[in-house]
Amino acid sequence: MTGTLINLIIQIVAGAIGGNAAGASVNNFNLGAIGNTIAGAIGGGVGGQILGQLVPALGSGNLDVGSIIGQLVGGGAAGAILTAIVGLVKNAMATKQTS
Repeated sequence: MTGTLINLIIQIVAGAIGGNAAGASVNNFNLGAIGNTIAGAIGGGVGGQILGQLVPALGSGNLDVGSIIGQLVGGGAAGAILTAIVGLVKNAMATKQTS
């Protein structure tokens, strides 16, 4: 149980970092610091859990170096992806309203 909670925390933190990196790298994805952090954290948590189900070694609850690196990479990537999607949708809706 503790290993699973630690894995989730790692995924959420990595997702928040990935979301902020995505927002900072491309203006069209930027939701502001708080928006990037929230979208990234949600993406990291959810995406990391999905990745843990698809790759059992990552979701096993073990806290070895390989598992932690996998959690960091998976959570960060999922956080960046969700932030990019939300940013694109937000910009598309803003563009549609001004037309």
